[in-house]
Amino acid sequence: MRILHTSDWHLGRAFHRVNLLQAQAGFIGHLVTTVRERAVDAVVVSGDVYDRAVPPLAAVELFDTALHRLADLGVPTVMISGNHDSARRLGVGAGLIDRAGIHLRTEPSAAGTPVILRDTHGDVAFYGLPYLEPALVKDEFGVDKAGHEAVLGAAMDRVRADLAARPRGTRSVVLAHAFVTGGQASDSERDITVGGVAAVPAGIFDGADYVALGHLHGCQTITERVRYSGSPLAYSFSEADHRKSMWLVDLDADGSVTAERVDCPVPRPLARLRGRLDDLLADPELARHEDAWVEATLTDPFRPAEPMARLTERFPHTLSLVFAPERAPDDFRVSYARRLAGRSDEQIAEDFVAHVRGAGPDAAETAVLREAFDAVRADHTVREVAR
Repeated sequence: MRILHTSDWHLGRAFHRVNLLQAQAGFIGHLVTTVRERAVDAVVVSGDVYDRAVPPLAAVELFDTALHRLADLGVPTVMISGNHDSARRLGVGAGLIDRAGIHLRTEPSAAGTPVILRDTHGDVAFYGLPYLEPALVKDEFGVDKAGHEAVLGAAMDRVRADLAARPRGTRSVVLAHAFVTGGQASDSERDITVGGVAAVPAGIFDGADYVALGHLHGCQTITERVRYSGSPLAYSFSEADHRKSMWLVDLDADGSVTAERVDCPVPRPLARLRGRLDDLLADPELARHEDAWVEATLTDPFRPAEPMARLTERFPHTLSLVFAPERAPDDFRVSYARRLAGRSDEQIAEDFVAHVRGAGPDAAETAVLREAFDAVRADHTVREVAR
């Protein structure tokens, strides 16, 4: 069976101030063409179809167009909801859409109930594990502690139990939206940390022939059977070096996997430039970036006059301007920035406690801080779902 694995469409999202709807429509067209020309048997979309719980109307219309075009191909599609989606909204009409070969899996309770597709070698069971917010689903899965590993492990126990009851030789594909250990994140993914832990081990998916992951925006291979497709478009300058693609996966009769990357259209390349303003404007080596979307980091010791206006004369698609002045190492502004760089919200809060009273929080206080941040994240998720 040939499977096209994609995820993280984020329909309705902009890139800085640039509307990406046309580029997203171009990707949908490319997806449909790939399905038709590469003899794809099934499409899987591993979450974050939309960029937010209540997407703009134009994004909903594009999704509707995508569903119709996929249904017209007669190639079944399996989709799950991600942490950006409203599972309830995305799942509206799932029963009716199912009849058209578009299988939406947004309910955690259905984790162990697969979509069964068939090829000449027999059944392939597709299990959809939508994004599982631990605080909201721990009761459903009967886990004592709300954590990503606990709820995903319980969901996979249901998958393995169902698979064990099926005829010998039934192959399996699991769709999941999660942060798996070994994956490389970018700046454009929403934090899903709970209890100070965001990642789950790849071994949690043991027993599946192929695991189609969503959430991280870079295409990457965790193991030969566990892969991220990444987002089809770049959604932050941290993705400037990404090669945007989908996985074309061949699942053989014995469950073995071979995978090929299929490149996605690039609406405009990205460039991250760094240096003093006069140098960026004069350097002939930067001519290749003049048509790119540009993030410029200026290192001038003092802020130059009208930097954006001057930059856009040479780089008309400059979208982001960052100041990182070159200063002496003992400058307090440099040391403060270095202390904050790469630190999580919890670590910054712990540093603040240490600064105020001269000693960092003890284990019990650290746990209280962590619970407070988890509660804020959970409340945000509940509000998104309720919208």
